Amino acid sequence: MFRLAHLSDIHLGPLPAVSYRELVSKRITGYINWQRNRKRAMFGDTLIQLVADLKERAPDHVAVTGDLVNLATRKEVEGAKEWLEDLGDPKWVSVVPGNHDAYVPGALNRAYREWHPYLIGDRYRNGMRKFPYLRIRDNVAIIGISSAEATAPFFATGSFKRGQALAGARLLRQTRDKGLFRVVLIHHPPISGAAAWSKRLIGKQLFSKMIRDLGAELVLHGHTHLDTLYWLTGPDGAKVPVVGVPSASQNAGDHKPASRYNLFEIEGGPGDWTLTQRERGLRADGSGIDWIRERTLLSDGRAVDARPRVDLPPAKLAS
Repeated sequence: MFRLAHLSDIHLGPLPAVSYRELVSKRITGYINWQRNRKRAMFGDTLIQLVADLKERAPDHVAVTGDLVNLATRKEVEGAKEWLEDLGDPKWVSVVPGNHDAYVPGALNRAYREWHPYLIGDRYRNGMRKFPYLRIRDNVAIIGISSAEATAPFFATGSFKRGQALAGARLLRQTRDKGLFRVVLIHHPPISGAAAWSKRLIGKQLFSKMIRDLGAELVLHGHTHLDTLYWLTGPDGAKVPVVGVPSASQNAGDHKPASRYNLFEIEGGPGDWTLTQRERGLRADGSGIDWIRERTLLSDGRAVDARPRVDLPPAKLAS
């Protein structure tokens, strides 16, 4: 069994001091949003609790689907590098960037430099295309796609263009032929209507066609700060689960779901995979991390719910 953890939309806080020069850009709108909204909803030890709980579960790999920072200032990007290093070795943590990581022109290049080991495939060579990348861990193929790009104020769109679609299709075909369980990472949900028009993925039709032609076993995304499950159609009508996760830094009591991560358990082999999704997150009263939901995701488009798992202390288990 392979256990893959998924978290997203870290939005590391508190926001460091921002210079006037840095605010003369789209950052001014993000700065106001932080002070009015996210400072209240995403500050404290929520993220620390969630990551500590994730580490206790000791997953085989961790996927982070973007928005590590808020305004993509130099200090934020450098701080996110330290956070990633604390989260785990680059071999066991895969990252794709989000729109906040590309907040203004040039920001994404800084993130590439600082987070480089987490953003590359197994066969990376200097000068080669960064995305999509491929990492193979046991019988699982992790394909990282970037939808991040700098946008105008009040927009948070992403894009998926023909070049990534063609390269992604090659990776999906290659890993399918090897009999691997294929997980695609992307920040923006590749689903019509999943995000507001100003926050949508441009090119989601190309993404859908790629999945329809080559298939995948699981697509993971962030961006919406919601716990969602959609389905895309793959070859021969098979259904591919597309799973979103709430922000890892969201405090309890807000209109968005509180901090959460998903733990996927992958078993079986080609044509007979079993995929179980277990959700852990902050309790509604903010009193700690607990099991939220457990369900099996089937290739016919069904999600079979189970009762939440309960962890018992070792002494009680022994009795």
